[in-house]
Amino acid sequence: MNKKTAIPFAISIAIGLILWFMPAPQSLKPEAWHLFAIFAATIVGIILKPFPMGVIALLSLTISVLTKTLTFSDAFSGFSNEVVWLVVFAFFISRGFISSGLGNRIAFRIMSLIGKNSLGLGYGLVATDLVIAPMIPSLTARGGGVIYPLLKSLADIFTGNSHDPKMGAFLTLAAFQGMSITSAMFLTSMAGNPLIAEFAKSHGIELTWIGWASASIVPGLISLCVIPYLIYRLVSPTIRKTPRAHDMACERLARMGPMKREEWIMLGTFILLIILWIAGNFIGLKATVAAMVGLSILLLTGVLRWKDILEEQSAWDTFIWFATLVTLPSFLNKFGFSTWFSEWIVVHVAGFEWLAGFFFIALIYFYSHYLFASNVGHITAMYAPFLIVAIALGTPPELAALVLGFFSSLFGGLTHYGSGPAPILFGAGYVPIGQWWKVGAIVGFANIGIWMVAGGIWWKILGLW
Repeated sequence: MNKKTAIPFAISIAIGLILWFMPAPQSLKPEAWHLFAIFAATIVGIILKPFPMGVIALLSLTISVLTKTLTFSDAFSGFSNEVVWLVVFAFFISRGFISSGLGNRIAFRIMSLIGKNSLGLGYGLVATDLVIAPMIPSLTARGGGVIYPLLKSLADIFTGNSHDPKMGAFLTLAAFQGMSITSAMFLTSMAGNPLIAEFAKSHGIELTWIGWASASIVPGLISLCVIPYLIYRLVSPTIRKTPRAHDMACERLARMGPMKREEWIMLGTFILLIILWIAGNFIGLKATVAAMVGLSILLLTGVLRWKDILEEQSAWDTFIWFATLVTLPSFLNKFGFSTWFSEWIVVHVAGFEWLAGFFFIALIYFYSHYLFASNVGHITAMYAPFLIVAIALGTPPELAALVLGFFSSLFGGLTHYGSGPAPILFGAGYVPIGQWWKVGAIVGFANIGIWMVAGGIWWKILGLW
C-alpha cells in the first residue's frame, strides 16, 4: 500500500465506520444498518479504486463474516446465483465467437453495411438489440450472448488496428444504454417486466403487451435516437469518419474466405441459444441452463478448449465482484432495509399533490437503484410499495404502474453492476469506472427528461392521465 491507495482506502473505511456506529433508525434491525454500512463502504471503495474490485469485494465479504453480520454461507450465497453464472457463461460464449473467427466475420459484415462512421456503428448495435428485444426476455442473455460478442469484435478492430481506445468505450456505452431503453419498451424484453405486470394485476391494473408497447414506443424511440448521439458527444471517439471502412471490411471478408468448420458450429450454437432463450418461458428452460447447453456444445466440438475457459480472466474477475454485489443488496432486502426505506418515503410524501408527489417518488425509485445489483431484485423489493403510494396520492393507476415499470429498466444504466449486462460489458475493459458512472448519471437524467416530458405528452394523448 502506498499513499495513492492508502488515502482512498482510508476514506472508504471511514465512511463505513461512521455509518456503522451511527444509531440505527427506529424499526430497523441493527444488522440491517451494519450491512448497509459495509455496502456503502464497498461502493465508495469501488469508485475510489484503492484496490481492484475483486479485492474490495473479498474484503467486504470478510468483514461481513468477521463482524457476524452475515454467516459464511450467507456471505457466499451470491456465488450460486443464476444471474451471476449467466454473466460468466456469456463471457465464455463470447470467447467462442472470437476464437472461431465468427465474431470478426460478423463485425466486418456490419462495417460493410453501416460502417461509414463510428456513430453509425453505435446505432447499428442499438438497432440490433431493438429487433431482438421483444423475443428474448433475459436482458443478460441478450446483452451478453448476442450484443457483447458483436460489440467486442467491432471494438477490437478499431482498438487494435487504428489505435482508438475511445471507439471501444463509445460502442460499449452506446450498446449498454441502448439495452436499458429497449428493455423498457416491451413487456417481454426484460425478466422483471412480467413480474411488474403481476404486481400491477394484484392491484386491479391490467398491463397487456400491446398496452405496454404503445405507451413506451414514442419515448423509447426518442431515447434510442438521442442517447447514442449524446454518448458520442460525451466520449468522442478519435476516429469519427470511416469512409474506407466499407472497402476495408470487404477486403477482410474476401481474405477470410468461406466460413470454416468452427464458425459453422459457433453459428449453429448461437442460433440454438437464441431459440432456447426465446422459447425458455414456454418450455421451462432457464436462460442460464440454455447458456450451459451452448457452452457444452462449444467445448465438446473443440471450438473452445478448457484452457480457454481457465484463461478468461475477465469472467472470473467479474464472478468475484458481481457475486458480492448481488449478495449484499439481497440481504439488505431480507433484513428489511428496503421495506424501511419505502416506508420512510411514504411518510415524507403524504399530502403532496399527485403530479408533484408521483414525480418525486418516481425519482426516488429510480435513483435508489444505486443500492441494487439487479433490476429484478429492485422490482421485488420496492415496486409494489411505491405503486401503492403513487395510487394513494391520486396518480392514475395505469399511468403509475407503467411509469414505474419503465423506470425499472431505465435505472439499470446507472452503474456497472446494476443490471445483468453491466458487468459483462464493463468487464471488456474499454470504459474506466469513473467514466461509466459519469455517463450513467448523465444518460439517466436525459432518459428521465425524455420519458417524463415527451412520454407525458404521449400518455396524455393516449388518455392515461
